[in-house]
Amino acid sequence: MTNRRVFILQSVIGTSALASGMAMAAAPMVAETDANAKSLGYVSESAKADQAKYPKHTKEQMCSNCALYQGKAGAASGGCPLYPGKEVHSTGWCSAYAKKA
Repeated sequence: MTNRRVFILQSVIGTSALASGMAMAAAPMVAETDANAKSLGYVSESAKADQAKYPKHTKEQMCSNCALYQGKAGAASGGCPLYPGKEVHSTGWCSAYAKKA
């Protein structure tokens, strides 16, 4: 009876640790060659944005100060609803940029 309780307790703890470890695993980064990224002009470095194609772009605009960016302040990358299941560089930019309030 004791062995069964120990086994169940260890199973619950192991499953919880596995689930939290999976949640902490970082999502893959958006590639500039991704079809959605290409259509929005995404670049991993804001300075690389095509100024001729996007004349309203300024060097101050980047994912980290975009209203859509879901990363924590100071993080190198974070989520964006435009690229589900992937992360964008905090220094990146795309044509959907909207200044954070």
